[in-house]
Amino acid sequence: MTAHRPRRGLSLRGRVGSLVGLAVGLAVTLTSLAAFITVRRGLHQELDSTLQRRAQAAVKSAEGNPRQLVTIPATALGVAVDVRIGLVLDTGELLAIRTAGPPWGAPELAVATGAEPSSMRTAGYGGITYRVVAVPAGDGVALVLAQSTEELSRELRQLGLVLLVVGGVGILVSVLCGLTVAEAVLRPVARLTAATEFVAATDRLEPIPVTGDDELARLTASFNAMLAALARSRARQQQLVADAGHELRTPLTSLRTNLDLLAQSVRPGGPTLDPEDRDALLADVRAQVLELSGLVGSLVELAREDLPEATAVPVDLAEVVARSVERVRRRAPGLAYDVETEPWEVNGDPTLLDRAVTNLLDNAAKWSPPGATVTVRLAAGELSVSDEGEGVAEVDRPLVFERFYRSAEARTQPGSGLGLAIVRQAAQRHGGGVTVSEAPGGGAMFRLRLPGRPG
Repeated sequence: MTAHRPRRGLSLRGRVGSLVGLAVGLAVTLTSLAAFITVRRGLHQELDSTLQRRAQAAVKSAEGNPRQLVTIPATALGVAVDVRIGLVLDTGELLAIRTAGPPWGAPELAVATGAEPSSMRTAGYGGITYRVVAVPAGDGVALVLAQSTEELSRELRQLGLVLLVVGGVGILVSVLCGLTVAEAVLRPVARLTAATEFVAATDRLEPIPVTGDDELARLTASFNAMLAALARSRARQQQLVADAGHELRTPLTSLRTNLDLLAQSVRPGGPTLDPEDRDALLADVRAQVLELSGLVGSLVELAREDLPEATAVPVDLAEVVARSVERVRRRAPGLAYDVETEPWEVNGDPTLLDRAVTNLLDNAAKWSPPGATVTVRLAAGELSVSDEGEGVAEVDRPLVFERFYRSAEARTQPGSGLGLAIVRQAAQRHGGGVTVSEAPGGGAMFRLRLPGRPG
């Protein structure tokens, strides 16, 4: 079965040009129609007014004897050659001033009998359309003038043709102008489209040059910001993968070496191992597995997305601190722990908060000399953990919360360099922050601030 490719519609440039042409065409059409109607009405009114004036002038020239109008030449009455003129009597008789009289009927007879003061109408006669006016010319007499509207209709047809041609040319020009303007306006959009296609084809996140300060320029700047964010995210991912691979390589190599030695010792003819050496190798393997498990768990924690709403529950940070202190006390029994906490309720992820607090305490225990005291204080939403070690050098403080970062002194100590990164991640996901400074009695002091309310 063949897939049907979707039909490609009109381009945005074509749509803009068409819309401009349609809008201008509608405006031109309405304007032309209004002009035609206005001119036609004006010409008809002028014709009616002229006929009315001529009829009144002819009646005045009769000097009270309307029947003598029959003997006066039409040209002497000031009417044009194409004007028919005649007298309609109240008896229903027509006295034509010319050989062919004007069209007449009931409206003109009503004027002759005095039933109507005057009449004005359009009538056909002999296949020609006339504008007919009738005015009283005396007792029982009405003067009727009829002028052909053929000349007027011809002029209106010419005007309509001119308006049609001008309107059509105007619409064509407007469409061309619309296409030109659309091409100029949409040129930045075309550049943006080409850039997105280039990114999709080459996977290279190169910014687009920004020109101007209009909406399209701001759109381009926003797109460049998105590309920069994607580039930073990709760099962080690549760095995370590279650092994780580097950190995993050493324990995996050591684990494989120890497993190879254990496997060779049980093969026929292989080297024999003393029970003490075997137990030492097994203990080393177990420690390496635990180290790998912790490293993988830290990586998974750092790879988690933002805090889901479903896991955000009220958590008493003081209880979290108490549990973490007991856990670390069992791991490092040779230290003293000075703990003072106040209830503080945080809306968050209890597992992540527990992990962050435990990491801070583990870090303090790792760097404290035997018999030292780890000081823990929780007040007004700020948890401070101080040790009595050598502290964090000024140059290392901005970097200690980065993933896999380990100072020169820390490289000789166990750990993956992910514990403090998890602390910062937990703080940020809960709307707080974490800092490091020098403790009052020497050593390092870490402050974890989390928004919440007193418990």
